[in-house]
Amino acid sequence: QVQLVESGGGSVQAGGSLRLSCAASGVTLTYNTMGWYRQAPGKQRELVASITTLRSTNYADSVKGRFTISRDTAKNTVYLQMNSLKPDDTGVYYCNRITNFWAWGQGTQVTVSS
Repeated sequence: QVQLVESGGGSVQAGGSLRLSCAASGVTLTYNTMGWYRQAPGKQRELVASITTLRSTNYADSVKGRFTISRDTAKNTVYLQMNSLKPDDTGVYYCNRITNFWAWGQGTQVTVSS
């Protein structure tokens, strides 16, 4: 059974940074294109960053140049480095693959104050 555990969220002021982690059990993340998703209050969950098995990355326009997705094969973990955070980045962040979703984890809350 696949289990995804997100961590690293918190409350920061605008301009601050956070590093999110997504650890997995029951699956090898390296063999999947992985994504970080954000669900803002009252909005649908959206894909903000993805990384392929060959480490090619893609970003939503809203986070391009500020967020960096990476993966550590040995730790079976995917990261999201978030810099220059804005209040609009507030939300619950989840990781999952980009198709045929596994069960969603609990997510990690990110709150950015102005």
